[in-house]
Amino acid sequence: MSVDGVFKKHLFFLRLAENCVFVECFLLISTYICHQKNSIMNNTLFTAKMKFADVLLINNNLILMLSRFGIALGFGDKNVDEVCRQYHVSTKFFLLLSNVYTFEDYLPTKSELMQIDMKEMIPYLLASHDYYLNERLQVIEQNMQIITQSCSLGNGAVLQRFFSEYKEEVIKHFRYEEETVFPYIKNLLRGEKSTAYNIHQFEENHSNIEDKLTDLINILIKYLPSELCQNERISVLSDIFILSADLSKHALIEEKILAPYVETLEENGSK
Repeated sequence: MSVDGVFKKHLFFLRLAENCVFVECFLLISTYICHQKNSIMNNTLFTAKMKFADVLLINNNLILMLSRFGIALGFGDKNVDEVCRQYHVSTKFFLLLSNVYTFEDYLPTKSELMQIDMKEMIPYLLASHDYYLNERLQVIEQNMQIITQSCSLGNGAVLQRFFSEYKEEVIKHFRYEEETVFPYIKNLLRGEKSTAYNIHQFEENHSNIEDKLTDLINILIKYLPSELCQNERISVLSDIFILSADLSKHALIEEKILAPYVETLEENGSK
């Protein structure tokens, strides 16, 4: 090998080593930053004295909750308690949901739940149902129509069928809660017990409405022709991912907060 060849070979390995060191340093720094962020998130729950805007900056997904509480943007530097009082929302209840939505490992104990006025839970869940059906799903459906109209007849029919089945499953799921579960809970809160129904029946019948959503995602990502409606597919997928994450938290609240709270009501009477 010539001197020039040897030099180039050594230069190549030197640059490779430098790149490896850079990548290793970058990964170490990234890991450290993620660890620090997770440490802060895991050890610090939202409190009543925090600025409301700071809570939204820490978890911007909470913006989706505001309309369900009737809270409007434009609250300046007010803290959580001040904003909640302004809109006649229980501060403890708002913090409960915000912390559950934000911190994956946070779940209140039954005794903690009984210290919170949970009368706002059902109106909140009803507002969530309205948001999913009349806002989020409507936007998704509009984009889906653009995609199905551009598809071949077979692909369009399959896509439309999966979306229609999913929407019907969501409607059925919400109808059961609104016609059976929520009235039962309202009666419990008024001190009226029932021997014909209990919250365990809700837990046993609480179906997962995300399975069909996963099927729909797979069709949009994997199986439609690559040249077909890329912008619309990306747009609708973004909306579906937002909906899926929100529904996951919605189900968590019903299963891990609402159900244990109602169990305590059944055992001890209304709060």
